[in-house]
Amino acid sequence: MPKASELKSGMVVEIDGVAHAVKQVEVRNPSSRGASTLYKIRFTNLKTGQKLDESLKGTDMFKEADYARVKVQYSYQDGDSYIFMNSEDYTPYSLNSEDISDQIGYLIEGLEGIVALLVDDAVIAIELPASVVMTIVETAPSIKGATAAGRTKTAKLNTGIEVQVPEYLETDEKIKVNTETGKFMSRA
Repeated sequence: MPKASELKSGMVVEIDGVAHAVKQVEVRNPSSRGASTLYKIRFTNLKTGQKLDESLKGTDMFKEADYARVKVQYSYQDGDSYIFMNSEDYTPYSLNSEDISDQIGYLIEGLEGIVALLVDDAVIAIELPASVVMTIVETAPSIKGATAAGRTKTAKLNTGIEVQVPEYLETDEKIKVNTETGKFMSRA
């Protein structure tokens, strides 16, 4: 049974009998003497997708939820459903677009390194790899000498999302994008 002080992003705990994933952990150290450290934690209900913000003491206990972590690969989109395939036994799993709305922009056909969270053999959430390689499909022309300046420009990627990239990058270049922050990391 983990304490609130031991929770990390990606862990799954039970709150009122329902599995919740830890999304953010913020540590607050009060300045007054004798005050205990507070942990502001954002949970996501894995069944409904609702967010839950809690302020907890470091000693508050949680029960770990019964779930399995399975490596999957993104296969294809079928209407509003996104189909993932188990990398070991090729079992297909389906998730609704509403369940993964903030992750859709990083899904490229054949993307590997995705972890599916299963409760009772049903996928309730996915975890994307830390970074994804994507192709720039539309951006302003590159500017000579732009490497010296730290300025950026908007680039549209092959899934439709837009990120800020350095001015020296051009259309059809492959780049690495951080899936947590949605920011440009490097050329691929």
